[in-house]
Amino acid sequence: MTKQNNVLITGASRGIGAETARLFADKGYSVCVNFKSNVKAAESIRQDVLARGVDCILVKADVSKPHDVANMFETFDRELGELRVLVNNAGILRQQSNMVDISEQRFSEVLNTNVVGCFLCCKEAVKRMSKLNSGSIVNVSSKASISGSPHEYVDYAASKAAVDTLTRGLALEVAAKGIRVNGVRPGLIDTDIHAAGGEPGRVARLEGIIPMRRGGKACEVAEAIFWLASGQASFVTGSFIDISGGL
Repeated sequence: MTKQNNVLITGASRGIGAETARLFADKGYSVCVNFKSNVKAAESIRQDVLARGVDCILVKADVSKPHDVANMFETFDRELGELRVLVNNAGILRQQSNMVDISEQRFSEVLNTNVVGCFLCCKEAVKRMSKLNSGSIVNVSSKASISGSPHEYVDYAASKAAVDTLTRGLALEVAAKGIRVNGVRPGLIDTDIHAAGGEPGRVARLEGIIPMRRGGKACEVAEAIFWLASGQASFVTGSFIDISGGL
């Protein structure tokens, strides 16, 4: 198959992932939209991408499951060719809680999706990109990896700190192979992920502590992701961009 720009985005049916899919499509990339369960939302994003004149495929996969991840990458290979960019965006959080009230099951579920899922997808991507001596991986972390999110979701924060370390370590391992690995750390971004934590209006409540006095937009995170993935960041690896309004 001829060389083309393409991207696989996990968790691309909503929020940051959806905006990232639209932006890459605007830039001429073929897009693989990964989703876990909401096929209606994923199909809506697919139509948005197709309307921009590029190819788009949907792949249902739970990134915490090795078999699902392997099948997703094999589908990508068949449909879109040699992988150029991976964006690890899939992630979950649970109801706001003190750490002592977080169950072992919940802790494991969060880490399995947010950390193991990122790890599995990175492995599959590196296997492919190593053969090309090129490629870019962007992992979506969070400012929670630094703040710790006390009294809210320490489990989520811990998972994102692990993603940061994975990003840095992998970047150093594969730099000589022409593969770049970077991360973004969104702060308070206005997406529906906050509803999963039990507070849909969380960004509005906390705007006052943000130096820029507003929450961020998913499209602003997408712009940073695209820059890191693009040739404009050709000498950038093992690095992070905080998109947090100065917080």
